[in-house]
Amino acid sequence: MQSMDFGAIYERYAVDVLRFALYLSGNRADAEEIAAETFVRAWAATEEIRVETIKAYLFSIARRLCIERYRRHRREGEWPADVRDRAPDPEDAASSRDELESVMAALQAMPEIDRAAVLLRANDLSYDEIARTLAVSPAAARVKVHRARMKLAALKLRSGGN
Repeated sequence: MQSMDFGAIYERYAVDVLRFALYLSGNRADAEEIAAETFVRAWAATEEIRVETIKAYLFSIARRLCIERYRRHRREGEWPADVRDRAPDPEDAASSRDELESVMAALQAMPEIDRAAVLLRANDLSYDEIARTLAVSPAAARVKVHRARMKLAALKLRSGGN
């Protein structure tokens, strides 16, 4: 990946990778470390990119790092049951703070693969890219995205959202 303009790639995708890592991990500090490590690994990679887009490639790296981090923390007994980030951020100041927290809690309650599927789709990846990133069939990717969206919609109805 070194032959590409890595600075431009970082500028274009850094925010998306950080947001994806935050929604997967639920913790701002972990997300920042995962995002940084994602770009380090992408820059140092010698293998050919096997996905259609660089964005999907970066999300795939970030997802693997998040899974590795979760497994390591779980083995070490350091990962709390509630991993949502408690640090104030710009979203907390928004009028939809309660809705954002509800969605974050619902995302964290989903199995990791379902959470990853809906977040990848929200980041405009095609179902084929999602399938390759998650190592599932395109049909399974569609089902995972659909079910995750249904869970989020049900949450919105229960909370009285529009």
